Amino acid sequence: MMKRADEGVGFLLRYENVAWYEDGAVRILDRRIYPVRTEYVTCRRHEEVAQAIADMVTQSGGPYLAAAMGMALAGYEARDLPEADLLAHLDRAAYHLSHARPTTMAKMIRVTERAMNAARAALAAGKTGLGLVEALRENAVNQINENYIRYTAVGKLLADKIPQNGTIMTQCFAETVIGTMLRECRERGNAVKVICPETRPYFQGARLTASVACDMGFDVTVISDNMPGYTMKEKHVDLFTSAADVITMDGHVVNKVGTFQIALAARYWGIPYFVTGSPNPSHPDMSSVVIEERDPLLVMDAMGTRTTMEGVKGYYPAFDVTPPKLCDGVVTEKGIFSPFDLGRYFEN
Repeated sequence: MMKRADEGVGFLLRYENVAWYEDGAVRILDRRIYPVRTEYVTCRRHEEVAQAIADMVTQSGGPYLAAAMGMALAGYEARDLPEADLLAHLDRAAYHLSHARPTTMAKMIRVTERAMNAARAALAAGKTGLGLVEALRENAVNQINENYIRYTAVGKLLADKIPQNGTIMTQCFAETVIGTMLRECRERGNAVKVICPETRPYFQGARLTASVACDMGFDVTVISDNMPGYTMKEKHVDLFTSAADVITMDGHVVNKVGTFQIALAARYWGIPYFVTGSPNPSHPDMSSVVIEERDPLLVMDAMGTRTTMEGVKGYYPAFDVTPPKLCDGVVTEKGIFSPFDLGRYFEN
């Protein structure tokens, strides 16, 4: 029996509350409205899973599990097809799921390739029909469990950087890192305080990061997105941390828009910024990264309430780029690396 690595983290981070395949459907917790309402989006076709990813039903690390579970759903759709047709259907599903959002496409391709390899191995072992579907579901569960184990190591390394009863500032929702880092702090008796910029327009910091921290018993405060520079000094922030959607091999951090300006403020005040994640060899530099631009109407809306006059325009880049000179270290499961020396991550 696999030991689950999600024990002791917040409700939002339990595997079944991220994305879960069962009985011909994938159920995804709707992070667009949590914690105001706890509702799930049920997808009965893999195309619906891809659309849910594109529509931000889930985000941060959620899309990777959703894509893996979506591959199990695709296996269910094609369970009665001949092997060649089944593999062709899975290949099409892999493309739809991995290309749901452009900026994270390289990572998502690795997720769907792993599922394709699991499907081929299952077929070679004589598993067909629902047996193949179960093999794909197990692949998804193993994937997220391995990810949580990896980020448990990351959480411990990040916790090492936080002084006793210190204060940290986050950006957006770093998901597994937040859960594992706070779990480690709790085990060490370190009552850290967490400050979360709200992260408009989806309010991931206010709704997701703050909810996990509160759910796990930590002192957490939400601020608006234009307050970090002032708050860092007034509240004696000890460390700024974020995850990353992409870390290029030359050390640029692509993360939720707003990360760059917080990193600038942190550098001004002498506060270290540690990003969590691993460098991506698919992106040697920024020339290969597509910065996703989302619906500008979302900028003129706050949780369903229009905030601007008709005729006003909006602009919504989903990510920004923090240069390596503003980052004090890239925290990985292998250790903490300089953003100027990320090739060492792949040594040995």
